[in-house]
Amino acid sequence: MPNANFTHQCLIAMPEMQDGRFAHTVTYIVRHDEDGAVGLVLNRPLELTVSELLTEVRLPVIAEFPRPEQPVLYGGPVSTEAGFVLHQDKGHWNSSMEVDDNLCVTSSRDILDAISHGKGPARYQIMLGYAGWGAGQLEKEIAENAWLVCPADTGLLFEMPYDQRWEAAARRIGVDVHLLSAQVGHA
Repeated sequence: MPNANFTHQCLIAMPEMQDGRFAHTVTYIVRHDEDGAVGLVLNRPLELTVSELLTEVRLPVIAEFPRPEQPVLYGGPVSTEAGFVLHQDKGHWNSSMEVDDNLCVTSSRDILDAISHGKGPARYQIMLGYAGWGAGQLEKEIAENAWLVCPADTGLLFEMPYDQRWEAAARRIGVDVHLLSAQVGHA
């Protein structure tokens, strides 16, 4: 697994995950290289809506603003005061990183301004914080059976109800998470 690259893949937390920050989560990997990995948790809504976040950062919320009650997500335990927007449509934002063909992560305020005016990307998720792994750490955790890996798709990233994403991600690779065991055996 030393040359594995999990960029644009989703990590599915095993049922026995002891770290409460990641229990029953699906985490989208936005970057994975020799220096480590960065991901965004996809299924932990905060008690903060997009419109409330925009108000907190002093951006106007225009009446035509789509999905003002969409929740902001807990993206992970690192830099929880920092915001990240996972979105389709590259756009021309100040600080964007392309993850895959039509998926980007943007961390600049200009995308929030566009969203507040109804001119942002059509599909997006706003997260506070991110998950990070040092060099080799993610590979080690996967080898230790902490995570399953599944391909990412836009339905999982943007459409599916948050409380269904963990089980649905596992089903995509033919796994029922309720039947999994942390015990590693040999045939």
